[in-house]
Amino acid sequence: MMKVAIAGTNGLAFLIAHYLSLRNYHQFSEIRQPKPLLSARGWTVLVVDFRNEAGLRYHLAGIDLVISMVTGNDQLLMIDAALNAGVARFVPAEFAGISEKRPPALDRGQRFARLRLRGHVEEGMSFTLISCGILYERFAPGGLADFNTGNVSGANGEGDYLMNVRTMRAQIPHDSSQRPAMICMTAMDDVAKFIVAALDLPQWPTELRVCGQRMNVSDVVRVAERLRDFQFERADHTNGSLESQLHLESSSAIPHARTRVETLMATGEGAFDFTDYNFNRMVNITPTPFAEWLELAWANEFAQPL
Repeated sequence: MMKVAIAGTNGLAFLIAHYLSLRNYHQFSEIRQPKPLLSARGWTVLVVDFRNEAGLRYHLAGIDLVISMVTGNDQLLMIDAALNAGVARFVPAEFAGISEKRPPALDRGQRFARLRLRGHVEEGMSFTLISCGILYERFAPGGLADFNTGNVSGANGEGDYLMNVRTMRAQIPHDSSQRPAMICMTAMDDVAKFIVAALDLPQWPTELRVCGQRMNVSDVVRVAERLRDFQFERADHTNGSLESQLHLESSSAIPHARTRVETLMATGEGAFDFTDYNFNRMVNITPTPFAEWLELAWANEFAQPL
């Protein structure tokens, strides 16, 4: 039996806990505020002060694997406590594109977390980075915010990335070859299933990459256009045009406007694209195709006038 601690309460953490609860693994969620609904499910829920290293180490004693959904200094404190508690493996809060390609503007302390983890390997604690590209839920009604995910960046609302399915507008970033950029995407539910299935693997590499579907961003928008039966209003962007837009947004009163542009720039630079889906080969799970997911996600919205 593997003992797993999930640090954080976003949508992905909830799904991982849900699929863990269907198996024979002991698991619990560490959170800052009490969550009666989670306790009602029979899950072990702990309210943790990340600044209390002794208390955190106490709660992590006997844990085999920590899966983190927290970032910044709280995650660094969690990493150190996990090492001192004898945790065997730590999965940091990455769950996006390739870490080496992430621009500094979009880093939420992940770089420092990776450096800290690499420094702890010789002390006996391994780590694994999990890359899943863009989450499909970015394109859901309400965006990632409806899944309590991406709150740190703030640019997690409906239409904050690439396209707005409701208003039928799209921003198309191009790569250095002036072609629509490529991205890997995965449904959050599938990411959770992959992670839980990985508990049966004898060994974990230092990076696991899962991709539900790899597409160029123009084709991603085309899927939504077919769903809406309408051609979206498109704006094509080069890196140069996005840099100009970023300069204009520096004085914008719109919250997180710069983050939206910076994410499009990162898309054009290949931050969310990879081809070696080693996680796909390692577990017996078939990811959900994007068109199928998108149709289901918007089914109730299309039952009423938009």
